[in-house]
Amino acid sequence: MEAERPIYSKNDFYNNAEERLAEERAIDEWLPITSSRTAKWWFAAFHNVTAIVGAGVLSLPYAMSQLGWGPGVTFLVISWVVTLFSLWQMVEMHELVPGKRFDRYHELGQHAFGEKLGLWIVVPAQLVVLAGLNIVYLITGGQSLKKFHDLVSHDHDRDMKLTHFILIFASVHFVLSQLPTFNSISGVSLAAAVMSISYSTVAWVASVDKGVQHNVQYGYKSTTTAGTVFNFFNALGSVAFAYGGHNVVMEIQATMPSTPQLPSKKPMWKGVIVAYIIVAICYFPVAIIGYWTFGNEVDENILITLKKPVWLIAMANMFVLVHLIGSYQ
Repeated sequence: MEAERPIYSKNDFYNNAEERLAEERAIDEWLPITSSRTAKWWFAAFHNVTAIVGAGVLSLPYAMSQLGWGPGVTFLVISWVVTLFSLWQMVEMHELVPGKRFDRYHELGQHAFGEKLGLWIVVPAQLVVLAGLNIVYLITGGQSLKKFHDLVSHDHDRDMKLTHFILIFASVHFVLSQLPTFNSISGVSLAAAVMSISYSTVAWVASVDKGVQHNVQYGYKSTTTAGTVFNFFNALGSVAFAYGGHNVVMEIQATMPSTPQLPSKKPMWKGVIVAYIIVAICYFPVAIIGYWTFGNEVDENILITLKKPVWLIAMANMFVLVHLIGSYQ
């Protein structure tokens, strides 16, 4: 005898949908990213500046020395345009499905590739990026703190190693990680954004002050074809790294309120435009003026090439440190 199929009414369907929505809301209210959706467009502006304008900007003059004037400027502009376009796509996809917000990357991946495959495609890649960035930021933060200490301290403590400065840097994050929501770290993020603009400005203004160096050369420094090609592609990676920051776009937009009349993409896009104007103001002067001043003798970090005045370089390293604290969060 054939078993009878269960009969579902429309009420059952609506009840299940309402239960699922209630469960999603409960999760959103619990998670630190989505528990507070009160951010404004200027929050998006300085959050994106903090995420994008990192210490990588200080390596752009060196990347220019490996690319040359024509390719260097071209790739800087192309990277700016392409990353802005890809960021616009992500802003638009945040509310791609009416009534649903993709607040985290894996949710968008699951929508595109399915419940299981989406997780396997997105989560491993996301973990690799986040783990790699955390390691880089910890080391760079420790190096900046050590450089500041060495510049301002006349009596260097030889017992203080880089690992000690990394631990000091990490201990700051142990305290800041107690802040409950994304919006609660807005002050830290704003300070980090200001520091990004500050050390970028220090880099190109100090370069202008030094002027073009004697016997400056703009040709490729490597004497072999293989070395030139390798350095060229390495420089492309440096430029691409400098335009990072897309890994937190979904989460930034998730902190904004959204209504049918004013979806979150409108204030988010306004903030992105302001952020990318600031990115251009920071990146292009540092890259072009730094290369113009020092040519192919510029170091991987332009602050190392500048060297003096000591107080200014020490201050710039402190700016980098404060920015890394906010960006790490």
